[in-house]
Amino acid sequence: MSHAEAPLPDPREPFEIPRHVAIIMDGNGRWAAARGLPRGEGHRRGVEALRKTVRAAGELGISILTIFSFSAENWSRPASEIRDLMGLLRRFIRNDLVELHKSGVRVRVIGERSDLDPEIRKLLEEAEELTWYNNGLMLVVAFNYGARQEIARAAARVAVEVAAKRIEPSAVTAELLAQHLDAPDLPDPDLIIRTSGEQRLSNFLLWQAAYSELVFVPTYWPDFDRAALESAIAEFRRRERRFGGLAVQAGT
Repeated sequence: MSHAEAPLPDPREPFEIPRHVAIIMDGNGRWAAARGLPRGEGHRRGVEALRKTVRAAGELGISILTIFSFSAENWSRPASEIRDLMGLLRRFIRNDLVELHKSGVRVRVIGERSDLDPEIRKLLEEAEELTWYNNGLMLVVAFNYGARQEIARAAARVAVEVAAKRIEPSAVTAELLAQHLDAPDLPDPDLIIRTSGEQRLSNFLLWQAAYSELVFVPTYWPDFDRAALESAIAEFRRRERRFGGLAVQAGT
């Protein structure tokens, strides 16, 4: 785990692209505060950064981009900020969904939906339904999401199966639990990026991050761009991924 300070890859060399990249988009408020602007302006600029990043991910050949858009804990923020964030979500889906669809992006949503405002839930479902058959970049939106909550939901689903005697308790394994997560068909992230310099996962994809490479960048999210994404990928390429095994020795 380190800051993304690696040089950009030589364009003459093969550029290994991680299949699945996840991003904790952090620092909107601090970006705004540093400029004497209201937090809402930081969130608006963050949406612009998201547009650029989705475009760059598709151009670079990333297959899956997962974004931490709104956590289960974010509801504790001031009501005015939550209203602003929900307004941005509405505008993003209404204004950008058609363009994403034209670009072949498929939208998936993970997180708890049962207690969402019906309008917000309908917008999320609309985004998924419209883009369901697209085969370009998959944009996974973690909304009202918390990793501990996701694991608890998975455990509850397994418990129902056990109680109904469709599964024996002895058959409950890590693999079985993983099949009951919010998106069990998706591969785990190869690379998780967090902006703003903070170095923690903050309840994001805790199960799926078991063997992900973590790259923490000092850039606040509104300033994140293609160059920052490529720099994080360059750091990823320098890592030796062992998945709990031994390092591969030269000449063996």
